[in-house]
Amino acid sequence: MCKGDHDMQQNSAEFHLGKAIHELDNLIFRNMLAQGRKYGYDQVTVMNGWIVKYLVLNQDKDIFQKDIEKEFGITKSTVAGIIKLMEKKGFIERISVPRDARLKKLVLTDKGREYEDKMGTQFRLDEQMYRENITDEELCIFIRVLNKIKQNVKE
Repeated sequence: MCKGDHDMQQNSAEFHLGKAIHELDNLIFRNMLAQGRKYGYDQVTVMNGWIVKYLVLNQDKDIFQKDIEKEFGITKSTVAGIIKLMEKKGFIERISVPRDARLKKLVLTDKGREYEDKMGTQFRLDEQMYRENITDEELCIFIRVLNKIKQNVKE
């Protein structure tokens, strides 16, 4: 029995962890889409937003498709499709690197930076909302448990 949470007053063996994670993912996903529409970014997917944020946070490095695959745990073909669409929408460019013209680093365009400027503020506000009423200790435990679940799924 879980203690201290009204909604969790059930046998933990009856609790469906995968379902709860899926429900939370759906809530966050819908919230992010709604925020995007609010700012006129209907054509941008949530994954596009995460990739833009990743490129902003790593703008001092050369970032390639394989880095996106690794960071987000998605396949080469999925990333290729996402990158192609983001380039078509004008959010990123693929630029050859001097050491190997076959390699194309991913670089944000002005439109991509503008998107991050507008949406970045909203994402930070959303992050504050997600963390509301959660102590640092609870957050550390959540992160530790989340990492264990990820590891279990990978095995």
